[in-house]
Amino acid sequence: MQDSKKFIVITSIFDPTPSVRAFSQRKDYTTVVVGDKKTNTDWHCDNVVFLSVEAQHEMDFSLKEMLPYDHYCRKMMGYLYSIAQGAGTIIDTDDDNMPEVNWDFPAPEGHFSGVPGDQGFVNIYRLYTHQPVWPRGLPLDRINKTQDLEQQLTTGDYKVGIWQGLANGDPDVDAIYRLTNDTPCYFTERPPVVLGKNTMSPFNSQNTRTRKELFPLLYLPAFVSIRFTDILRGLVAQPIMWLYDYHLGFTNATVVQQRNPHDYFKDFIDEIPMYRHAGEVIDIVKAAVSEKYTIGENLFLAYSALEKKDIVPDRELLTVKAWLKDLERMGN
Repeated sequence: MQDSKKFIVITSIFDPTPSVRAFSQRKDYTTVVVGDKKTNTDWHCDNVVFLSVEAQHEMDFSLKEMLPYDHYCRKMMGYLYSIAQGAGTIIDTDDDNMPEVNWDFPAPEGHFSGVPGDQGFVNIYRLYTHQPVWPRGLPLDRINKTQDLEQQLTTGDYKVGIWQGLANGDPDVDAIYRLTNDTPCYFTERPPVVLGKNTMSPFNSQNTRTRKELFPLLYLPAFVSIRFTDILRGLVAQPIMWLYDYHLGFTNATVVQQRNPHDYFKDFIDEIPMYRHAGEVIDIVKAAVSEKYTIGENLFLAYSALEKKDIVPDRELLTVKAWLKDLERMGN
């Protein structure tokens, strides 16, 4: 059975937002906000653990010396803090995602609807809306592919390693969608859906639950663009999860994104590596990993393979090593 302690981890450069204040009222969770150099040093919100840059430097983790500033990857200091406090579940979200009254996630194991295995990339949004919308990170050659996922669904018992909750209003889509359409999207509700082995979808860090056994897979690539980092993490995670019979699940939109201001064209530029490489990452990782190794060892093998393909730089491997070393010291 997983440990009962549950943590919500957010990174923010803004004063406490309404979303952060709302999450802080969840009494069964500890909310952790990770600051960066742009965050006010006097940041404070009741019922929130705030990790300023100074506080991060005082933490006894080797990763702190490796992470760049002004990058989403600093969120990992919040993961390490949570794990050190005995977390059994870690929730990823952002400071512009307002939780609904029914905000929650399905059980980690159970009988769920599922998309059969061996389907390759699927546009999971098609099960939740008829709008022509797709998740950030879906390979562009799959955007207009016809997939009747509803007719393919079966039911079965699944061990879900990561649950991705959707976001209403301004969901996680790429800059191409926002520059060409940008219509708000409100997803319909339905029972949870789990993806079979070798069926994959991009997932993000907006409304996401990870179980303790998979905490090594929380690693956020530190030396790719901010618009690629959580997507690359999710693409790396899925082939490793399959080795141990864990699956990725999707559930209803339980947050409304009230998106912080963005320059969509700048987002597009930052997403170019994602457009170039998302389709090949799964195959590269699948070829590199094996059930003979631990999850952490496979994580390092995955990034080593990506480095050989020039998808991540060599300094990424040093950061992965530091992450794994810190986790090992805590028994993870």
